[in-house]
Amino acid sequence: MKTMLNIALPKGRLGEKVYGMFEKAGFECPSIKENNRKLIFENPQKGVRYFWVKPSDVAIYVEHGAADIGIAGKDILLEYSPDVYELLDLDIGKCRMAVAAKHGFRDSTQKTLRVATKFTNITKDYYAKQGRDIDIIHLNGSIELAPILGLSDVIVDIVETGTTLKENNLEVIETIVPISARLIANKSGFKFKNDKIEELVCELSKQTEGKQ
Repeated sequence: MKTMLNIALPKGRLGEKVYGMFEKAGFECPSIKENNRKLIFENPQKGVRYFWVKPSDVAIYVEHGAADIGIAGKDILLEYSPDVYELLDLDIGKCRMAVAAKHGFRDSTQKTLRVATKFTNITKDYYAKQGRDIDIIHLNGSIELAPILGLSDVIVDIVETGTTLKENNLEVIETIVPISARLIANKSGFKFKNDKIEELVCELSKQTEGKQ
């Protein structure tokens, strides 16, 4: 019997895009395209088993070995530092982690900067490198509201097009790091299923070459 490669895909548009790349790489699983509510799909002929998980949970499945490989945003890898191998930048799902504030905001280093974000660790690291004294306000959603309502001076969040910021009279004042989707692997899974994973990495990298 073929060794099965367990692959965690992030639910949503990004996951569908990634599956398209896997399919092109010769790791197809036709049942994944059926219109149903199943979460696990396998193709024993190709030795692949896919499952849909919440994007922020992919790294957890991979780190704990429930998945051999998965696709996670660089933001998740930086924020949670999971103990996984990062194998490839897939060069999709591109955006950036940025600091934004109301138009005309001027930072005064005389006082503690109030920063609203759900990316606490990325924010701490970024400002620690600058030696800036900050007060983090952890929010889980609608981060843009914080500076508008005076809850924070700035926000740290993912910015794709910047439209939401513009519509709320906010602007990017600093870019922290570019973000994109990364192929990650469980450390022991990588050891035991190395040939298959390396074959996949090789095929996927052909699709990203020239895009970088």
